[in-house]
Amino acid sequence: MSFQILGTGSFAPEKVVTNEDLSHMVETSDEWITKRVGVKQRHVCTTETATDMGVEAAQRALENSGVKPEELDMIIAATISADTISPGLAGMVQNRLGAGSCPCFDINVACPGFLYALDVADGFFARGRVKKVLVVSSERMSGLIDWADRSTCVIFGDGAGAAVLGEGDGYLSSVLTTKGGEDVISIPTKWDNSPFYENPLKKNVVNMQGQETYKFAVTSMVRDVRQVMEEAGITGEQVKAVIPHQANYRIINEARRRLPEIAPEKFLINIDRYGNTSSASEPILLDEANRQGLLQRGDYVVLTAFGGGLSTAACVVRW
Repeated sequence: MSFQILGTGSFAPEKVVTNEDLSHMVETSDEWITKRVGVKQRHVCTTETATDMGVEAAQRALENSGVKPEELDMIIAATISADTISPGLAGMVQNRLGAGSCPCFDINVACPGFLYALDVADGFFARGRVKKVLVVSSERMSGLIDWADRSTCVIFGDGAGAAVLGEGDGYLSSVLTTKGGEDVISIPTKWDNSPFYENPLKKNVVNMQGQETYKFAVTSMVRDVRQVMEEAGITGEQVKAVIPHQANYRIINEARRRLPEIAPEKFLINIDRYGNTSSASEPILLDEANRQGLLQRGDYVVLTAFGGGLSTAACVVRW
């Protein structure tokens, strides 16, 4: 026994920051950003918190699935930008939803977090411990960005996505990998309360080596997608859609070029409208595909992500 996806939901803040807006803040241009990253605009929080966004996405997923909050047996949240270290995002979402006292916990795996959460949920379904699970990703990346650094501030955006899972046989295969280290991507935590700590403190903003990230992302996406397709016993022709992490249009484009067995139009893209929303990017894109009617019962969907850690994940879901 694994699970099936019963419903999806997503949310993005009202404020939109365009490339033109950013050109007045740092030395950049719409042409430069579009060519190198593929982003035209991104949503940015003004008064919304990570919890606010997660709750909105969760409510929409529950409505889409026909499941009531009190029916949930577990809530798993994926985030690197929760409002508080404790309580975690999952517990805060539970409180706002009125979801009883089901167990809640957060996963911090950066961009592949949503896919890691799906795999964790699968274990609880396999052991017969749950019947309904909410998986929610919410990221306020705008609070972790150096807005004077044009190499990173043009990439990221804020948003949340969620999925409600129920018993079924729709989770067909998965792969998770981690190559630990902070040399390529890192976001330091600024622990500055202790009067005894003597080491210098790093600024808690996203640090990323662009070229190394690009090579890692393309290689891992191609490898992981092929592995989960083989394990699920499906071909590229059978794949209805690929939901790739929306980190950079050039990364997605190069990965689909190296995966000729899957038609390029099957790789869904919304980075131009949202930017990189870290772990929320896959569920946001999945929700768009669901609500646009692109996915029909029985369709095979491949999800793939990569990011800080360095971690990767991919899976095949039968809709």
